[in-house]
Amino acid sequence: MKSITINGSKRESVGKVATKALRNAGRVPCVLYGGGEPLHFSAPELDFSKLVYTPNAHTVEIVLEDGSKINAILQDIQFHPLTDKILHVDFYQLFEDKEISMNIPVKLEGAAPGVLISGGVLILNKRKLRVKALPANLPDFIIADISGLNLGNKLYTTELQNDAYTILHPDNTVVCQVRTSRASIIEDEVELETAEGAEGAEGAVAETDAPAKD
Repeated sequence: MKSITINGSKRESVGKVATKALRNAGRVPCVLYGGGEPLHFSAPELDFSKLVYTPNAHTVEIVLEDGSKINAILQDIQFHPLTDKILHVDFYQLFEDKEISMNIPVKLEGAAPGVLISGGVLILNKRKLRVKALPANLPDFIIADISGLNLGNKLYTTELQNDAYTILHPDNTVVCQVRTSRASIIEDEVELETAEGAEGAEGAVAETDAPAKD
């Protein structure tokens, strides 16, 4: 999995005044968990652009002023309710021999016959799946092959399991499916109503044209 570098500086004070001063200076207050005592630090807001504003999953390398480097993942992020400005970020430290849970984006591959041939609509029910794996086995994305999906077919998480990681969803979780389009349903209903109307009209003509009995 790709890693993004966050350049951090340890915080000497974690009070409200110090936190406000950091934000005014364009820095984001952060906390790193998982390695014993929480590590409080700050980082430039610009460092988070490639980590936060993307659908992709990344690990993080936190580089501190003393040259030490810590591998981590983004655990939680808080935004300002009006400006969407990043207020606070929590990280969780990674260890090579310890499994970690993370949301991984789903990448569709192939073409569904139910869409190309039958005119159905592909619905992606899960854009991300939560997986558990050692840091080295975390994938950039999970490939969902849709080349075998016909109209009415569904792709379940059981079909995407991999020896390198475990998908943390029930076996009956639908990742994507091909359904009949609403336009096709409306078209079929219109054709049915037209056909029924035509049959009714023919019946009326036949009854009108029938010779009167003496």
